[in-house]
Amino acid sequence: MPVSLLSHLLSVFVATNPPALAVSNEIHQATGVAVPVADLNDPVEKDYQQLLADDDAAQAEADQWIRENQAFAANGGGVPNAELNRRIRERFKAVRQAYENFIAAHPGHARARVACGSFLNDIGDEDGAKEQWEKGIALDPQNPAVWNNLANYFGEHGPVTNAFAYYARAIALNPLQPVYYHNFGTTVYLFRRDAMAYFDIAEQQVFDKALALYNQAMQLDPDDFPLASDVAQTYYGIRPLRTNAALQAWTNALSVARDEVEREGVYLHLARVKLAAGSLAEVRVHLDAVTNEMYAELKKRLTRNLAAREYPVVATNHPAAPPASAAGVKYGNTNELPKTIYRLDR
Repeated sequence: MPVSLLSHLLSVFVATNPPALAVSNEIHQATGVAVPVADLNDPVEKDYQQLLADDDAAQAEADQWIRENQAFAANGGGVPNAELNRRIRERFKAVRQAYENFIAAHPGHARARVACGSFLNDIGDEDGAKEQWEKGIALDPQNPAVWNNLANYFGEHGPVTNAFAYYARAIALNPLQPVYYHNFGTTVYLFRRDAMAYFDIAEQQVFDKALALYNQAMQLDPDDFPLASDVAQTYYGIRPLRTNAALQAWTNALSVARDEVEREGVYLHLARVKLAAGSLAEVRVHLDAVTNEMYAELKKRLTRNLAAREYPVVATNHPAAPPASAAGVKYGNTNELPKTIYRLDR
């Protein structure tokens, strides 16, 4: 497993489902679509649920190892990446073997195919994941999770038109899962030209469609901060900038931020948008609220651009600063609220 997987594991978002009977009843009442509920007393179902529990436990343990090693490394300790990779590979090897054993014993178990695909995707075997998902969809075309997961694959590897169609199918099968709308909105936004051709709409209508999908996701999960920040970040790609809508989106993200790190990140975004809008006094207020050292460089960059706007004559005597449109939060490896790409379901 490559070193990059270590950081990938920390950002994997796996959709968690409410109790099965409650979901089945809710979907049936809202849409008229009946969703079968698994018999938890069935021995095969018990084995399958244990398989999922073992998968979750392995990923949680690997995540803990990564976090602990990062903490040790920050203090001059920790183990080399090669050793950590070896431990994680060994831990996941047992889970992979368990999936293979279960599928060999129950080759027609569609949900096991979907879950196995999600596991393989998490450990970097995307082609293996696609193979399992395609077998899962052949076994049970009424499973929305497998349509969503294959749509994710096509969104990354193409053809993108398959992703559009597959997300729509997932939503039709389960219109109460916010992850599907979120993923669909992200794909429409990222692949604007394809969306324009596929849906026969203009670019501004593509933005409207992506935002409408995000809005549906947020109605279903209004407290999801990664989702709220994704929605807000979408406005950076829209020209002309929809200033009021962007500020409202970041204000909403601020209201559901889970800790001070996330709140201060939002302050930087608010400062960026207000700088572009010319609300300079408010930019200063937001920047003053940012004290975390991890944001020091970003704050410095925005402060420099604010000074260039406040004192344009003086600013010309100093090295040129990036224009306001480029002065905002950059998305790299410094915990800067990166835009989520795709979330799996199982």
